[in-house]
Amino acid sequence: MIVEQPVLIAVAVACGVAAYVWARSSRRLLRACRRIERDVADHDTTDEALVLARSAFDKDLHTTILYSLLGLSAFITAFLPHAWLQLPFLLVLVPIAISLRYGPRFLSAARLAEERSLLERRAAEVLAQEELAPMRWSERLAPAHLPDIEGFEVGHVYQPGAGAMAGDFYDITPTALTRLAAVIGDVGGHGIEPSITAFQVKYLLRVFLRQYRDPGQAVEELNVVLSAQGRPEELVSLCAVVFDQMAGTLRFASAGHPASWIWHGGEVRPLRSTGPLLTLDPNGSYTSRELPLDPGDVLLLYTDGLAEARSGEQLFGEDRVAGILRRDPGQDLTTLCKTLLEAARDFASEPLTDDVAILAIRRT
Repeated sequence: MIVEQPVLIAVAVACGVAAYVWARSSRRLLRACRRIERDVADHDTTDEALVLARSAFDKDLHTTILYSLLGLSAFITAFLPHAWLQLPFLLVLVPIAISLRYGPRFLSAARLAEERSLLERRAAEVLAQEELAPMRWSERLAPAHLPDIEGFEVGHVYQPGAGAMAGDFYDITPTALTRLAAVIGDVGGHGIEPSITAFQVKYLLRVFLRQYRDPGQAVEELNVVLSAQGRPEELVSLCAVVFDQMAGTLRFASAGHPASWIWHGGEVRPLRSTGPLLTLDPNGSYTSRELPLDPGDVLLLYTDGLAEARSGEQLFGEDRVAGILRRDPGQDLTTLCKTLLEAARDFASEPLTDDVAILAIRRT
């Protein structure tokens, strides 16, 4: 075959180069579209960024196809004998020149669009993690599900306060074959720092309660460790109880914690503090007290957010907590915990802003 119009070969090559430039741009935009589509599908939402990316991709794809067809037409026409046929294709050199001149800018814009879609995706992931992290953290401090313990019935409820991070915690864990430890506590303050301290306290105390048979000794050791960290502003209150099924007793130590209550022998009795708040005194002394524990006895532990629910100047108070336990100690313990929380909510003149943790344990 003889090339009749050599100029059109050059035009065809130029069209091919322009089509390549626009194809690279459209490829980047296509990747951005697909990424945004996956994000929209995962979150079941509509996204204006997807509409804009699709529109930009459609324009670049249209331009790519147009230059490809023009290049193919110019190549075919180059073999035809009519010289006038090259005139329309010579006019195409103008947009081709523009494409080649501003090609780097087009590619840069497409690259920015792709990078922006990546940044938006990462930002969405960070936001989702920030929303999820407090819930996951609270679940570690005050889990929604506690293990079943043979010989005991357990009920619990937790309501986070106004802040995102929790400072209240509770725990139930076996410390020996016939001994069970129950702990509830509260770290003063709000935000991430008290929450980290609460996490640390919970799991350090779990170790010390296995190491020391006496809860007072375990709490005293915990106070030494926390005081050495140099955070005196993070005062911690807690109550640690060890149930001994073989001896039929419970031993408790309380570090400045609100009075817990035990239903025993037809009476409700308080378990009051046996030592100061943790970190208040590095040399603080914590004693333990022992009580008999019979089948049917109920221990009720809670944090101060319950007793300090406020209606005007009046507090919900310990006596109301004890009264609700006294009214029906044989009821389901989860129901008891929920009843206490609802009673505090009904009593309060405003929504509760402090964390509330409630833990009830019955020997069966």
